[in-house]
Amino acid sequence: MKPIAVDVMGTDRGPAEIVAGARRASEQLGVAVLLVGRPDEMGDTGDLPVLVATEVIGMHDDAATAVRRMKDASVVRAAEAVRDGEASAMVSAGNTGAAMGSALLRMGRLPGVSRPAIATPLPVPGATPTVLLDAGANAECQAAWLVQFAQMGAAFATGRFGIEHPRVGLLSIGEEETKGSPMVKEAHALLKVPERWTGSGGRFIGNVEGRDMLTDRVDVVVTDGFTGNVVLKTLEGAMSFMRRAVFGALTASPDTAEVGAAAVPLLLPLVKEMDPESYGGALLLGVDGVCIVSHGSSSSQAVVNAVGVAADMVRLGLVDRLRQALKA
Repeated sequence: MKPIAVDVMGTDRGPAEIVAGARRASEQLGVAVLLVGRPDEMGDTGDLPVLVATEVIGMHDDAATAVRRMKDASVVRAAEAVRDGEASAMVSAGNTGAAMGSALLRMGRLPGVSRPAIATPLPVPGATPTVLLDAGANAECQAAWLVQFAQMGAAFATGRFGIEHPRVGLLSIGEEETKGSPMVKEAHALLKVPERWTGSGGRFIGNVEGRDMLTDRVDVVVTDGFTGNVVLKTLEGAMSFMRRAVFGALTASPDTAEVGAAAVPLLLPLVKEMDPESYGGALLLGVDGVCIVSHGSSSSQAVVNAVGVAADMVRLGLVDRLRQALKA
């Protein structure tokens, strides 16, 4: 396998944190890694090779403009490395829009794809994660795009989580077929056609609601990028609040501390399972290459997980799976 190109610039925690994660990934997972960015800002890179990129697209830069003008930006060079066969996949925890734009412009779309989508695994205690897409790539969508998102999401759920026939739900304001916006109703009519699922192996179960996201009722939830991103950020905030509230209550007084001493060891595995960093990042589906988009505040452990997911998706031939899914 060619190395995983890791964009180390433009993150909240700085290049050194990303480099530390990349080094750990190389050592612990046995995966070759190519660092992309400014060498003088990376810190100790160990034995990892470096692809020099002199420009950085910041979190607050306009992504579309920056990708076109800053041709030597680290995220652009990472995408070019995949396109040119120097890397097998890319990982970026920088500007999300820039990562998407770079992947789209440099790698190109898969045949027939109208728009790429961000697929984000949502933790479900005791079960496989729920795949949410689109989680932010397309604020405005058409019904036909949602069909493609659903097909790609099903193929991804099968490849990454081993679900043979993923249950696909359309996010709406009610389970009834008549509920939802005109776009949702149109998408529902398209998704219920059985022939659309011959390539991906998915099966459409109808509308689902927000309360179903963290349950084992559905494997893939499809929606537009605006709604999906709001759902994702709301869930992240709610889980963070509950974590603070529970552990705060268990340490609020000597009496609760005694209970907490017994309860915390039992809760820690659940906390780890619900931690978004455990999944490394989201995948940009629909481009001709593997692209992992990680959170801007990713720790070194999140980078380890992201590199591991990227390598797994390359080994599983995710891009070819998506091509097959879209033939329907």
